Formats: sequence, structure tokens, C-alpha cells
Amino acid sequence: MFTKTAAADRPTTADPAAAPTVTPTSVPGGPSIPHSVGVSDEEFRAALSRLAAGVVLITAHDPDDGPRGEDVGMTATAFLSVSLEPPLVMVSVRNDSRMDDLLEQQPLWAVSVLSAGQSHIAGRFAMKNRISDRLLFEGIAHERGEAAGALLIGGALATLECRTEQRVVAGDHTLVIGRVLTASALADDDGPLTYFRGKYRRLG
Repeated sequence: MFTKTAAADRPTTADPAAAPTVTPTSVPGGPSIPHSVGVSDEEFRAALSRLAAGVVLITAHDPDDGPRGEDVGMTATAFLSVSLEPPLVMVSVRNDSRMDDLLEQQPLWAVSVLSAGQSHIAGRFAMKNRISDRLLFEGIAHERGEAAGALLIGGALATLECRTEQRVVAGDHTLVIGRVLTASALADDDGPLTYFRGKYRRLG
């Protein structure tokens, strides 16, 4: 929880020029929080690249694209569990991306937690400026989930089908929070696919 700091508790300096430059950042439902403007994009990316993350494939079906619609996929590392009661998960999608545009209209989507041997799938759906996702799914084992109608990747460590409960715009991304409708996991697996310092890696 964010709280406002009392003036007496704030650090002071005798030389105003020595104080760091800050810009108030508005937080919905709360006070403005000072935000340093001295962090470059490169510094931010370098710091966050040291955080190892699991890799998932987010999928959804676009019923309006052609006579039978089209399946869309997006590789994501910003995915996490939010709540147990009710079961909620969250994924971060870039604003104005194909997946963001689709999930704004389509409340049903799915998650496939990729295994260590599925880095080729992650790389395929992380490509920029691709023409059609239909071609990207070719040669990849999958089935269509009954609850969300989205594709579930064969051999994934786990799969979940979700329905959007809330969308929160956060900077240049939107946080999509979904209620889990179905969930399954492999009994045996070869470990997760992880992303660390800009590369896909095996755990251990």
C-alpha cells in the first residue's frame, strides 16, 4: 500500500541544487509518488533482465478474422498468479499490439506454460512484424480448449483457460487479469523454459 510521507519525515538538503530531480507520478486512487527521471531505458532493461522469468504462450481466437476466424499467439514472460480465491492470473500485453486489440474485445484466452524444450515456440511467437499467426501454429501440436476456444500447446508444462475480469492500463502496457476456468499440468516434465538476460534458458 502506498502512503504519503509526512514533510517532517522527508530527507532534506541545505543545497537545493543537490536534490535529485523528480516528477510526480499519478497513482489511481492514491497520492502522487515522486519518480526519478534519471533512469535510462538501457539501465532499466539491464536491471530487469537479471530477473529470471518463466515463459508462456498466450493464445486467443479472433472470430471476426475471416470465415472461421484466426488463432493468435503471443510469447510472454510477464505472467503471474494473482489470487487463489477466486483463481486469478495476470499477463502484461503491450498497448496497441495485436493481442491487446484482440483481448479488448475477446474476453476468453488461454495460457500454455512452455517447457525447456519449447524455446522454438517462444521464439516463433516473439517475432515482430509477422504477417499471419496461422502459419506460426503450423507444425506445433495443439488442441482447442473447450472453455475458452483458444489453442493449448501440446507438451506444455501446464495449460490454463481464462476469462478476463479486469484490464488496467499501466504505462505502455495493459495488465489483463483473468479468472481461471480450467487448469491442467503434466505429471512428468523436463523442466520449465526460462528467460534471463535476454536469452531463453533451461533451469539449472
